[in-house]
Amino acid sequence: MNQGRWWALDAARGIAVLAMIVFHLIWDLAHFGYAPANLPWSAPVKIFGHSIAFAFLFIAGVALVLANRDSMRWPAFWRRFALIGAAAALVTAGTYALFPNAFVFFGILHCIAVASLIAVPFLLAPWSVALVGGAFFLLGGAFFTSSAFNADWLQWIGLSTSEPMTQDWRPLFPWAGALLLGVAAGKLALPVYGKRARVSGEGANPLPTHAKREWLPFLGRHSLLIYLAHQPALFALLMGLAYLMPPAVEATEFVASCEARCMEDGGEGKICHDACQCTAREAIRSRALAGVTDEVERGRRLNEIAQKCAANGR
Repeated sequence: MNQGRWWALDAARGIAVLAMIVFHLIWDLAHFGYAPANLPWSAPVKIFGHSIAFAFLFIAGVALVLANRDSMRWPAFWRRFALIGAAAALVTAGTYALFPNAFVFFGILHCIAVASLIAVPFLLAPWSVALVGGAFFLLGGAFFTSSAFNADWLQWIGLSTSEPMTQDWRPLFPWAGALLLGVAAGKLALPVYGKRARVSGEGANPLPTHAKREWLPFLGRHSLLIYLAHQPALFALLMGLAYLMPPAVEATEFVASCEARCMEDGGEGKICHDACQCTAREAIRSRALAGVTDEVERGRRLNEIAQKCAANGR
């Protein structure tokens, strides 16, 4: 580990990485039908996700202070900015290919990149100024929200009165506040951190040598790569699992909703019941929905099965 790193910060980021993987696994399990569809939207899971995002942004703020503790190291700063910006663009492109109607246009990587630019003057100011800046972004939405920001091209600011349809949305208000709070905390901790380093005689890493080889800091040091790779890996794994071992289908709820729609369209009770039972049975038997992640495609396949059932009088 080089002298510019702080073991505790890498370990904290490593914990956030593990939590992120668990959070996305919950989403993917629900998406593929292995968990209740509304689970990701439940209060505990949403709070879990928000806490992970806050942790990553806060840690990014602390890391900015450590990386520029003597003076602004502009070449390193711009390299980091370009790397995060490129990763954010990759996330946008990948999610657009999979979810064109809900792609990530301003997720956590986008927020870290832009908030890092905002943080530059705060790196040169006392910690109290960064604290005030963080509070401004965290609380500003309560005072400055307006329908004037509802245009698609302004959604990244976070002051709109409606939320966009997207897989991940971390606008500047309030999320840039978490990074600025990290800057304030880093500037507060820096004198203590430097004093301990001088006393220990080990520069930026006052921990025993064997601790530096632990796997948790390793995850933290490679968090960006893990962030980019883990979701495609989880998605591919669950797509394969869904094809080989489709999740159990709760046919009762499907049949009930199917019958209601059929009767609303003028169908007779028994005919609707038989057709919907047939559709559910054939969908399970043929595994027609295995690996299907798009709701439009899912509806199209179910409609085809329903039409065949109706044509056969089943």
